[in-house]
Amino acid sequence: MTQRINIARHIPEIYHHFLAVEKILHDSELPTATIELVKLRASQINGCGYCVDMHSRDMKKAGESDERVWMVAVWREATVFTPAERAALALTEEATRLPDREAVPDAVWQQASEHYSEKQLALLIAAVAMINAWNRIGVTARLTPGA
Repeated sequence: MTQRINIARHIPEIYHHFLAVEKILHDSELPTATIELVKLRASQINGCGYCVDMHSRDMKKAGESDERVWMVAVWREATVFTPAERAALALTEEATRLPDREAVPDAVWQQASEHYSEKQLALLIAAVAMINAWNRIGVTARLTPGA
């Protein structure tokens, strides 16, 4: 598969702003491990090989175990995630699969709100929105995994 276009080269100002949002997220009170779990799960759902590769590698560099990286795809059956991480993964799935089902169910929101403050929930929503945007760039532009 060949990359179609280099978005960063053609519109660097947009990339700059996307990266600024990423810095805000990573400098926030939301645990980095949670942010990376969210990014990996949304990327799996969206079929973005580039982002799956990148976030899996980022998780490994941050010290995540192989088991936690591998089990993100089947997190509901896995026992390696905390209740808060499971709530974040559930919220990620619901917010990523908007066309597949009703809007984010109240039960999923309630579960997430039991583990995260309102500010952290806002950060989670922003993280899910950002990775979904990155995934759409990666899939449409055919970014090459491992590049």
